[in-house]
Amino acid sequence: MSEPEVIRLDKWLWTARFFKTRKLAAEAISGGKVHVNDQRAKPGKEVKTGVALSISKDNYRWDIRIAGINGQRRSAKEAVLLYEESPESLAKREQQIIQNREQRELFDFSAKDHKPNKKERRLIHRFKQG
Repeated sequence: MSEPEVIRLDKWLWTARFFKTRKLAAEAISGGKVHVNDQRAKPGKEVKTGVALSISKDNYRWDIRIAGINGQRRSAKEAVLLYEESPESLAKREQQIIQNREQRELFDFSAKDHKPNKKERRLIHRFKQG
């Protein structure tokens, strides 16, 4: 079976592994997180190779051009071949990843937040009351 020439935007985002489900992809598109050729789009918008997309997800941004279309979701190695990312977008995202990593190291989150036990609750109540 040959691959389709056009595909729904939400399905393409799912097959390219930007989102885990088509529903999440559709919600992101409807929420304005995905732009096709710098225009807002609907989940049912049909896209083909050569179309420019900008995707915002988890405070990161991808500026990509569709290089291929798959009708089915495949491995991550194959999904990367479905798009070409601009060098500026890649450099900016890598810089942001490094910055986030440094920020995490700066603020030590190793101390787990926990629910106070009975003794700690008594101390808290005593502190608040008097």
